[in-house]
Order: sequence, then structure tokens, then C-alpha cells
Amino acid sequence: MGIRTIAVYSAADAGALHVRECDEALHIGPAPARESYLDAGKILAAARASEADAIHPGYGFLSENADFARAVRDAGLTFIGPSAAAMEAVGDKISAKRAAEAAGVPTVPGYMGADRSAQAYAREAARIGTPVLVKAAAGGGGKGMRLVRDLAEFSDALESAQREARSAFGDATVFLEKYLSSPRHIEVQILGDRFGTYIHLNERDCSIQRRHQKIIEETPSPAVSAGLREQLGDAALRIAAAVSYENAGTVEFMVDASGAFYFLEVNARLQVEHPVTELTTGVDLVREQLSIAAGAPLRIAQADVAPRGHAIEARLYAEDPEAGFLPSSGRLLDVRLASGPGIRVDSGIETGSTVTSDYDPMLAKLIAFGRTRDEALGRLQAALDECHIAGVATNIGFLRRVIAQPDFRAGNATTDFLETHSLDGAASQPSDPLELLAAAGALQELDGWRSTAQPRFVNFSGATQKPIEVSYDWRAGGWQARDERGASTIRALSPNAEFEASDHDSARTFRAWRTPDGIELAIGSPPRRSAFVLDRLEDVAHAGLHAAAGLGSGQATAPMTGTVVKVACAIGASVKAHQVLAVIEAMKMEHAITAPFDGRVVAVNARPGDRVDAGSVLVEIEPS
Repeated sequence: MGIRTIAVYSAADAGALHVRECDEALHIGPAPARESYLDAGKILAAARASEADAIHPGYGFLSENADFARAVRDAGLTFIGPSAAAMEAVGDKISAKRAAEAAGVPTVPGYMGADRSAQAYAREAARIGTPVLVKAAAGGGGKGMRLVRDLAEFSDALESAQREARSAFGDATVFLEKYLSSPRHIEVQILGDRFGTYIHLNERDCSIQRRHQKIIEETPSPAVSAGLREQLGDAALRIAAAVSYENAGTVEFMVDASGAFYFLEVNARLQVEHPVTELTTGVDLVREQLSIAAGAPLRIAQADVAPRGHAIEARLYAEDPEAGFLPSSGRLLDVRLASGPGIRVDSGIETGSTVTSDYDPMLAKLIAFGRTRDEALGRLQAALDECHIAGVATNIGFLRRVIAQPDFRAGNATTDFLETHSLDGAASQPSDPLELLAAAGALQELDGWRSTAQPRFVNFSGATQKPIEVSYDWRAGGWQARDERGASTIRALSPNAEFEASDHDSARTFRAWRTPDGIELAIGSPPRRSAFVLDRLEDVAHAGLHAAAGLGSGQATAPMTGTVVKVACAIGASVKAHQVLAVIEAMKMEHAITAPFDGRVVAVNARPGDRVDAGSVLVEIEPS
């Protein structure tokens, strides 16, 4: 469109892809979001310094902050989004529910009262009954949301949700909502111009979620009939008209098994999952956002919206599904994303990128389009098989297992799908002898060691209880690795981390990378990530701390780099196994550190506000 783009970035994002791809980039502060991306003054100063005409708020941070939208316009700039008044009406989930009720759209029962004391929330939670959701009034993406099934846990859940909401959106306001059992999460994309014209671009099904955050989205929904689609679209447009909504937005609903629907919220911004709508309608939503913000009338009428085919998006996250979706951070050693007919990849990473613990752990979006749902699923499956990211734990294997589930393929997903289906993967520390030997042999090549007459010993934690004997005999052009189960010759195929492991019966190619903690392999087809933590390499000290190290000895450690937001114990206190000792915030989420067994606290090594590294011992306890 011939528009010059200016990026803002924090210290954590100095080397990020968007910083290099834009026409100009301005540094606006240190890594903590409150001192950079949530600081409206710094963003406006950057706009003035670069002589910008408009600000696009993106997906998160200040994108639904009415004060920011008003400040942008007061500064003489164009805010690419709804007006501050419309945002106040729907961007705040409490106001949005009131607007929906006024428009005659059914809403989920809950509490949105003016009394926001802890006592009032507790009283109303008891009235509503469990299960009940505590939800942030601002923002989205599952941040500041807690599900409470036992009222004894309500107080802690309320406090945690308020803290997380304040950190993510700068607003700690929350409300309560009755938790619906096994609904579908259906949302409707809308567009509106300043002349009072509104259209919808049909629905997206976002029912596959973890921690109330979407991971797979598709359109059209397998559960939405033509009649229900019309009803949902009509309800969404009634809400838009009621608040004079302008620009792109999403109206979200819960739909139960009977087809009854309830208004949930309005996301007063562009959605992460917007590509599936673009692929099925042919409408470039960002182009439309820019056109509407520039004052042009909508170029599309409702009759022009003629969806074709099917599109599905999978979000790739730096997280470990086998460890409760714990976010992962580190340097990306290798990034291989899919391509091909019907495949679109929206990515913010490349080989060499660093994933920090400061922001959301989403790495990329993988979107597949097909003439039918089956064709789109087939393409998505093939695309996920092509993807590999080394250096951090990812959910790629987990996504493969989700879309392979018969219930998902049949279109039967609900918001509790992950809780009601077995999706466990293989152990993260495999015991396949060939993989162990491949890891040991590749380690020698990557570290550049020379052959020696004496064997050396390697031990990888979690992979084997016995050390692997590695002989430094140069045979057939490679290192020979041997343990009691057999031997394998490891040969480097190229200087680009590619290897071959061969024994008497077979040969397998793989890729390997040296990590701070040990070594990582990508082996098999589709490539499976196997990470090995190095415990012993003759007398060489362990290169890094394993995230879970020390728990058996009474040390409660940080699972990743983050900021301590709460210490829930004191020296001398008696604690029970699994009792929360401390809470850290990392990647815009809170993580509870719990006691490994019943005992007494003998040391507390952290205070709220401390920045801690992965493996840092926060609390020490001794058996009672």
C-alpha cells in the first residue's frame, strides 16, 4: 500500500525479526512490558520522533486500552482500531456484557458489580456456585483468568488473576462468570466503518484451548449450521451497532450442545487467528483496518462475503506440553517451518532468535487451507510433520496428536477437549539405545574432541541410569559409541549439524545441536525432538542447571527465568507436599513453585520483585 512502517521494540527484542523487517525501528525501553510496550508515553514519543501518522496497536498490550486510543487521537494521530468510546463499551468485558444485554443478546450468568472487594467476590462466587471463572475485564488471550472448582481455593485464584491482569494489561479489574460445561467457543469476525455500515465475515471455532488460551482455530465451524450462523452473525452486528463500533473486531460466544448461544466478550482489535478468515473469504483484514482508519467506507457488502473452502490454524508455542505446558526460553538453534500448496506461515522467529521469558511464548502460526475440512486437515498434518524447532521445547508434537484424534477429525471439539482426551506423548528423555548413542557420538563431533586410546564416559540425566562408554576409535570415518546393548558409528554428513548413526542393521540420519545443558537431536520422520541433559562427561562439570534439579533434596527451584511476585512461606513454617511456596511470573503467566514433600522451611532465598534464573533455589525445606 506504499505505507512506511516504524517498529518499536524493547531491549529484549533488539534482535527480533520485526525490528529488521520494518523501515525504521525505535527503542522504547527495557524488557519489562510496563517500562516499554505498556508505556503509552514512550510509544507516543516514538511516533512523534518518527513523524508517524498512525499507530496500529497489534494483538495485545495496549490494543484494547481506551485511554491509549484516546491519547493517540488527542496527539493528532490515527488509531487503527475502534473509537475510545466504543472500546470503553466493549473492550472492557464488563461493559461489553451490559451492552450485549441491552441489545437483547443472551449472556453467561455471573457477577459484574461495583463492589470489588475480596469479600464481595467471595460472596458472589458462593452464590453463583462452582465451577466459576475469575476473568480479567481488560485484554484477552487467557491472561488473568482462573477456573475455581473448590471455593476453598477462591481467594488465591482471585489474587493471582488480579496480579496477572495488572501485569499483562495494566488493569487488575476482574469479574466472575459461571463456567459452562463442555461448550464450543465460537466467535464472529466483524468490520464496521465510521458511516454506520457493519458486516460480519462468518464464524471461527476456537474450542481447542489450554489455560483458556486458543491453540487451534478453524472456519467454518463443524458445529454451526447455516441457521445458527445467521443468528450468531445477527447478534454480533446488533452489538456492534449498539456501540457504534468501528474497524475490525471479534464477538465471542459460547454454544452449548443444544445450539443455544451466550455472548462472552468482544475483542476490540485484530485477532491472532484472523488468517483463517482471510483464507476463506479472500478479505485482507489488515488492509481493511487501514482503509477504514483512513476514513474510507467499507468496500465490502454483506452479500459480497462468499466463503470458500476450509482453513485451520495451529499456534506454535515455546512450551512443554508434557510438563503442564510450562513455557520454555532460550536460543533457537534451528528453525524449519513448512511450505507448500495451501500453507501459510506467520512467524516472528528464525534460526538464531532468542525466546525470552518476558512475553507470550507464541512463536509462529501455521495455517492450512483446503477445499474441504479433510483436505485442510491433511495439509496441516503434513505441514506439522515438516516443522522442527530446536533449542526450546515446543508444542509441535502435541499439535500433531490433537489433530490426529478421531473426535477432533470428526469435528467434535469442545473447550474441555484437552482434559477429556489422552494426548500424552513419548517420554521427553527417550531410552532408545540408538538415540542415546547418537547423542553421545554427536557430542564428540560438536565439541571438536580428538581421538584417544582410553574410553570416556557420558551420562545423560533421565535417559539412562548407567554411563554410556564412548570409545574414541575412528572407524569408517566416524566416532564409535558403545554401551552394553550395542554400538553405533556416528558420522558427520555436513558442517550443518547433520549426522548419520549406523549399526549392523540400519542407518538413520539426524540433526544435532550443542545446548547449554547438553545436546539436542531431531531424529525420525516426522522429526522428533530429543533433548539430553549432560550429567557427566568424564570430569567435565555439568554445563547447566536442569530446570527440575534439586526437588528431591528439598530445594524448590524456579522452572524458568522470571520475576518473583509472591513468597507464600517463611523460615520455620511447616508446609505440606504440593503447597505453594512462591509464585514467579514469566512469559506473561504465573507459575506456582510447590513443596516437594511435607517439611519445614529452612531457607527463603527470594523476595517479591527479584529476577531469578531457571534452576535458582527459591525455598529450601527439610523433612518434618
